[in-house]
Parts: sequence; C-alpha cells; structure tokens
Amino acid sequence: MEDVACPGNAGTTGQTIPLLANHFKVSVNVPDAVFYQYFVRITLEDKIAVEGKGIGRKLIDRLYQTYSSELGGKKFAYDGDKALYTLGPLPQRRLEFSVVLEETFAKHENESPSGTDKRSRRSFQSKTFNVEISYAAEIPLKSIALALRGVDVDNTQDALKVLDIILRQQAANRGCLLVRQSFFHDDSRNFVDVGAGVKGVRGFHSSFRPTQGGLSLNMDVSTTMILTPGPVIDFLITNQDVREARYIDWVKAKKMLKNMRINARHRNMEFKVIGLSEKPCNQQYFPMKLKNANGTSEGQTVEITVYEYFTKHCGVELTSSQYMPCLDVGKPKRPNYLPLELCSLVSLQRYTKALSSMQRASLVEKSRQKPHERIRTVTDAVKKYQYDDDPMLATCGISIEKQLTQVNGRVLETPKLKVGNSDDCIPHKGRWNFNNKTLFNPTRIDRWLVVNFSARCDTSHISRELINCGRKKGIFIERPFTLLEEDPQCRRQSPVARVEKMFEQILAKLPGEPQFILCVLPERKNCDIYGPWKKKSLSEFGIVTQCISPSKINDQYLTNVLLKINSKLGGINSLLAIEHSSCVPLVNDTPTMILGMDVSHGSPGRSDIPSVAAVVGSRNWPLISRYRAAVRTQSPKLEMIDALYKPLENGTDAGIIRELLVDFYKTSNGRKPTQIIVFRDGVSESQFNQVLNIELDQIIKAYQHLGEVEFPKFTVIVAQKNHHTKLFQTGGSTDNVPPGTVVDTNIVHPRNYDFYMCAHAGMIGTSRPAHYHVLVDEIGFSPDGLQNLIHSLSYVYQRSTTAISIVAPICYAHLAAAQVGQFMKFEDLSETSSGTAVSLQLRVSHFQSSLSCIRMSRVPCSSVELLLLAFL
Repeated sequence: MEDVACPGNAGTTGQTIPLLANHFKVSVNVPDAVFYQYFVRITLEDKIAVEGKGIGRKLIDRLYQTYSSELGGKKFAYDGDKALYTLGPLPQRRLEFSVVLEETFAKHENESPSGTDKRSRRSFQSKTFNVEISYAAEIPLKSIALALRGVDVDNTQDALKVLDIILRQQAANRGCLLVRQSFFHDDSRNFVDVGAGVKGVRGFHSSFRPTQGGLSLNMDVSTTMILTPGPVIDFLITNQDVREARYIDWVKAKKMLKNMRINARHRNMEFKVIGLSEKPCNQQYFPMKLKNANGTSEGQTVEITVYEYFTKHCGVELTSSQYMPCLDVGKPKRPNYLPLELCSLVSLQRYTKALSSMQRASLVEKSRQKPHERIRTVTDAVKKYQYDDDPMLATCGISIEKQLTQVNGRVLETPKLKVGNSDDCIPHKGRWNFNNKTLFNPTRIDRWLVVNFSARCDTSHISRELINCGRKKGIFIERPFTLLEEDPQCRRQSPVARVEKMFEQILAKLPGEPQFILCVLPERKNCDIYGPWKKKSLSEFGIVTQCISPSKINDQYLTNVLLKINSKLGGINSLLAIEHSSCVPLVNDTPTMILGMDVSHGSPGRSDIPSVAAVVGSRNWPLISRYRAAVRTQSPKLEMIDALYKPLENGTDAGIIRELLVDFYKTSNGRKPTQIIVFRDGVSESQFNQVLNIELDQIIKAYQHLGEVEFPKFTVIVAQKNHHTKLFQTGGSTDNVPPGTVVDTNIVHPRNYDFYMCAHAGMIGTSRPAHYHVLVDEIGFSPDGLQNLIHSLSYVYQRSTTAISIVAPICYAHLAAAQVGQFMKFEDLSETSSGTAVSLQLRVSHFQSSLSCIRMSRVPCSSVELLLLAFL
C-alpha cells in the first residue's frame, strides 16, 4: 500500500483561532545549487580503519587548512563521521591525503623526572592519518522546491539532511555538545541539578522541514542529561548519596567513571578513564625508571607508590586521596595512575542511563517553561546564532526569518459524556468530575481484601472511606474480607520475598477467589515492591489489584482510585454521548475494530533487556471505549512488532491479532470487523513504510488465517509525541492553546496527510500537540470526521477525568507494555537470549488455596506471552 496523499481540503469544523508555531520561514534564493556528497575513509599509516567520530572533525579541519588549493577551495559540511558535502565538485572524484595531527600528552607516570626537575612535562606525539575522499552522489537543492510543490522526489530527505548537517557543523565549531539534531552550550546558566550528580542542560533542537507554507526551520528548546562537571570525589559523593568519601562504593564508582573524560589539574590536560587501581594510592606500586640530572636514563627501575611519586617527585601535595583508589587513564596493559583529588570531570559529558522517578520529577519541575517564556527563548536563539550567515547557507541564498510562523487553527467542539443514570456530563476545558454524579456502569464488589506494606497507613480507615466514597459513585462495596498487615520482621527482606510472605498469608486466610486486592505500598513512586506484587497477583494468580500510597485521604483521591478499580473489574466510568446513542460516524454502521500499538524498550544502555510489544483491541462494538490488551516480548531494541501473526507448525496462529479478533467476535454479537483502524505509536517518519509492509501485512495474514477470503478496509494512523513543533496563542498569552486545538494547514507536510492536535489542557509548561500521520485510509474518513473521531478517543480513557494528549488505545497499549516491563525486572532473562523464555498465562477465573496454581513453564519460544484479560 502507498502512503495516502493529503486531501484536497482541510477540516472546517470548530472555532477558528489564530496561532503561532515555532517554525521560522526559510527562503532559498539559489534553488539550482547542487551539493556533492563524498564518502570519507580514515585510516592510520598501517591501514587500520579509524572511526571518524571523535577525531573526524579535527582531522577534516586540518585537511582543509593543509590542502585547500588541492580541494579547490570548496566550502564543505562534514557530518563528523563518513560523509562530506561540498558546493560544487572537488577537482577529482577520488582524492587521497596524508594528514598529521599532533597531540599533547603527558609522559607516562612511570617515567620519572630527575630529582632536581619537578616541573610538569608535556610531550608532543604526532600521528599520520590517511584520508580518502571518494565521490558518492549529487544532491540538487531544487529537490526541496519540488517537494514543496507536492512532487514526490527521491532525494528530498538527502537535501534536507545536508542543511541540517550544516547547522550541526556550525554548533560543533562553537564547542557545543551534539545530540542528534540538538546542540548544547557549555554554559552553567543552562544547567539544572536533578540529583545524584546529574544535571539537565538546556539547548536547542533545529531541523529544516518542508511544509505547505514553504521550507521552514523548526527550532525548539531541548534538554539532555550530563554528569556534573567538577572534582571527581565530589561527584562520587553526590552520585552515591554518601556523607563522606570513605563511604564510597568503589565497585559502583568504577562502573560509573569508565570512559569518562577528566582533567588533571597538575598538568591541565584531559584523559580518558579506563578503570581504577586495585589498591589505594599509598599502596599502589608501579615500576619507575630513574633518570640522572642531565635527563638520560640510568637503566635502573624501582618500585614506588603513586602517592610517593606525586608528593616527592612531582612536588604535588595530596591531602585527601592517599587512602582511595587512583584513576587509571592509561592503556589496558600500561596503566597510568592519577590520584583522585587531582581529577575533575570535564563538562558536557552525556549521562545516558535511565533517570530515577525523583530525577525525572526534578527535571520536569526545573526545566519546564510557560508558552511565552519558550517563545522568547527560541526567538532569541534564532536571532543570536544567525544561521543564515553560514558560508554554505549564504552561498545557497538561504535566509531565515526571525519571527514565528502564523497559522490558523480550529478548536473542535468538546465531546459530551454520559455518566450514571444516563446523565449528561459536559467537560470544561478538557476536564470533568464526578461530584454529585455516579459512574455510568458501576460494578458491585463483594469479595476483596486489603494488604498493607506500609507501616504508616491505617487500612481500616482507608477501607471505610473507600466504601463510603464508592456508595456516592454508585459502587456497592462490601466490607473487606480481611485486612492483612505485613510482618515487621519482613521489611528488611528483598521485595520478592516480602511479596511471597504476603501471599502466604492471603492463601492461608482467604477461602475463595477475591474480586480484587487493595495493596498499600510504602512509597508512591519507584517502590521496589510494585513489580513483584503485580507479577505475582496478575500473571500468576489472575487477581486484579489496585496499588495505592496515599499521602492524604480525600474524596478526589478516592474517586480516582475507584475509577481504576471499576474499569479493571469491567465497569464503565463514562461513555461518549455518541456511543450511547449509537451514532459514531462510519463506525456505528459497519463492524469496526480499533487497535492501539506500542513498543517499549529497556533502559538506555541495556541491550540485554527484551523490548515489549503491546497491542490493544476494541471490543463490544459499536462501543469505542472498551479495550483488551495482548502483550509479547521481542528482540531488544526491535521497533517493528513481530508477533502480530505467528503461525505454528501445527497450523495454528499464536499471534496477537488472532486473539484480539476472536475477542472482538465474542463480545460483538458474533460480528466480524470489516473495518480496522490502527493507531501506531513510537515510530519515526523513516519507519512508516515498515509499518505498512511489515505490521499491516501481518494483520492481514492473521485475518486471512481465520478463513476469511476478503480482508477488511484499513485506516492506519501513526501518532507521534516525540517531535518539536509547538503551538502558541497570539497576543502574548501566557496560557497554552485550548484543548481540542487542531492545525492541518501551513506547517503540515506539503504532500502527505498529517495534522497536529492538542486534545488536552496543558496546565504545566508548554503543551506538546500530538502529530498524526494518516498512512492509509481505505475507510474513507473526511478530514473533519477523522479529526473528531480522534478528538473523541482522547475522552474515553477510563482511568482519568481529563482529556489525554493522545488517543486512548495508544495510552492503553503504552500502559500494558509498561506493566509487563515491571514484571520483567524480576525475571531471570538469562535464557531468553538463547531462544528460551518464560511463558506466562494470566489466570482470571480459578483461585486455589495453594501455590500450585502458578502456571509458569520453561518452553522454547521467542517471547514472553501474557494476556491482560483483566488489565483494562
């Protein structure tokens, strides 16, 4: 299937609103310019290939300084690795050069100066590199102009990439840290401390984008994490949250510091850390060659400690690090030790590990900006950096306006909801509540219990208040069967052991299957018990649970808890009015299934953790508020879902889609979907074709495997939140754009069908709209029809009383993937990499008073399988 083109006209419904977008109009006055791409290969004299990253920019700069005439004096842009771009061709299609780089380095610390000369010494070591430049392709700038007119041109992205590389090179020349298309200055005014020795640094994202309004520069505020620059000892104390250096865990410190760059103050030079010494500074010996007064070697070697060397031979006073390990900044077989107190972390070193919940909260709190603040920051940056003064851009006749782009948006009508007794509920500014209202379809809770892992909570009081609040919302809740308190002696045990002990109590005291368990946790966020508890209760026993950690008990808090409990037990909190009256356009008349798909990956740097693919499917057609989830694990970092269709040797299909199709059939009065709407989250524009060619193809095969000759019509939509377009109100307003704002002109793609929608009410910082790309639309939605459907799907998320920023099916898929991710933190994944995994089957109907009901088996399979029947 091919990408669907943009409809001839945009949507018209809603109230028009003038807006600003952080796109800056770009003019190209020399559209016939041509970029010439060259492949760069760097080798040492012995022909050993060298990665361009790190040394490449320095090498190419030296190359152009040395061989400018041989290169025809051409202006260039270099990506820092293997691609070089020039305006106009080089004199020859293939060129070879020898480039000498001199590096200042410290004499290895086992070479001692004479006893009379104690000055720090530097030496210069030169390396000769062979640089081969060979012609690769021509990239005409006119391809951008053709794309802006809606022509499908192959090398448009290549031309845009060159322009982006020019901006990156400009930032690199200013000494910035480059992270993809963002750059960060070494300016402490842009640093915010998020704890544990980590800082957030504010920078800017910049990228050229083709739009209906012409070429534009998308400029936005961006943030990345860096290690706090400064003394290494101070960093370790902060990172490990200890009072003094003597409490530092050196095993953790070695792992943290490896490959970090440090500056040694006694020589004012940079080194790369490869490890720590095995012994403290005053006990770590190394062989030192003695030299006489005239600097020649005597040939005698003595064993000396690092501490003695620095204090006696270098005249450096060491006051605090003699009992600590040294940093090893040498080679694997030739260590070079530096005392810790002489070393400081160099600035702008990225921290790529996952942030803790406390760090994330701190980052959000300290880095958020109100809309008018972000406007000022971005426009000031465009004026300050003067991008169009770059020689290559100037030669192309490229000029960039300094004002935000004006666009017209529309505010869609807020969907009406139905609550208890079919009463109307009209959200205001994307929010509603259940004050003096009951739930649309409340459940009845007869069998439940409370378990308490928190010593500070009164579970008797919590259960009474929950019962009283439930009565007001229409939920009849019996008194809990029992209140179980954790044995205080268990609190020092591991989280898994604590959960096991609690379940032993549950099995001993509970005569039958409970409807759900209320679990009181000791911490609200980042609680170690949460993962083991959810895994045990959901995947092994099939018991619905609700975890809480209340700081205060009031009606609003309890109502939010009851919304989750009611939806997990099969109730409905609220319903769209158009669902209630069975008049959802194009969905009500034809059996339509809605899918939400997402893949979550392990923490940065953890390539051994499988990715989790989650798909939710609608049920109970013609409703669009009810969903069921199916989850699989797959190869780490694999974005395309590979288990949608999974034929087995016995002829059956063990894939996700079959499960959801069968569930749709069973819950929709035996109707099979003849229309399927797919919402896909988390893929970039370069992966759109893979969604169609891999994932959609699997969905079609799963449908045909059920014996269907004709397959349904599809509408495939990619939803992106990880983009940098922001919308602002005009007139200097400090408020975010109103919920329901949609933009489908001017800043959208000139050819493809896409639009921005901000369905939620942004209360903090600057709202980020969802960017929807319609890849396929066989169903035939009008722009207004599709936008109103997506807007409505932002109001059916049963766990909250606010419109959400992206459609509910995707939110449910993301939630399901995160839930299984919590399970996997406590799984032994050592066998997964060799093709064996743990197969988990969720139990939802059989509760036995024995641990023998756990159904876990080691089977040869490619994924961990989990059906979240009671998840939503």
